[in-house]
Amino acid sequence: MTRPYAPGHRIPTDLLLKAYASGVFPMAESASDPEVFWVRPETRGIIPLDAFHVPRSLAKTIRRGLFEVTIDVDFDGVIDGCAEARDERRNTWINGPIREAYVELHRRGHCHSVEAWRDGRLAGGLYGVTLGRAFFGESMFSRERDASKVCLVKLVERLIDRRFVLLDTQFTTEHLKRFGAIDVPRKKYEQLLEKALEGEAVFNRFLP
Repeated sequence: MTRPYAPGHRIPTDLLLKAYASGVFPMAESASDPEVFWVRPETRGIIPLDAFHVPRSLAKTIRRGLFEVTIDVDFDGVIDGCAEARDERRNTWINGPIREAYVELHRRGHCHSVEAWRDGRLAGGLYGVTLGRAFFGESMFSRERDASKVCLVKLVERLIDRRFVLLDTQFTTEHLKRFGAIDVPRKKYEQLLEKALEGEAVFNRFLP
């Protein structure tokens, strides 16, 4: 189910947080389209934290230490990386109003990034929203092979360490299924979300 959002308008931060608490998130048709619509899928993608799986080849990459992983060091760089067009993805859904809204959420401590660096350059990353004990994954990107995957592994490690109970991926893909992502019906998802919102977890105390 979707509802249009007036083109060119800002997304109020409080409204955005209320939307996440209700199981709704915003998207745009493309980066160049100023309109935003709200999405409440019939089925929702999640990665059960207790069933997270690291593929063997990726585990080898992590052991080799090819990437330095940081938290909230370059949020702007990560969201820009997620928004940029690439050969495998010519169009992205991160338009101006969405970028502005998530940068403000980051400033308020409700949106975080995980970055992978190699030789001092941003090689990949991901970002998402935190609310209660839930992390809502928004987008990820790689400029080098496995960079975003390494970030996902480090994200899950942190979520488990900080006692989060829900990792929302919005939708599932074959890529995410390799890590244990599953689809759950909306009703089940809303039950999981309600439980996750009952408590509070801190993703990162040292905010920009």
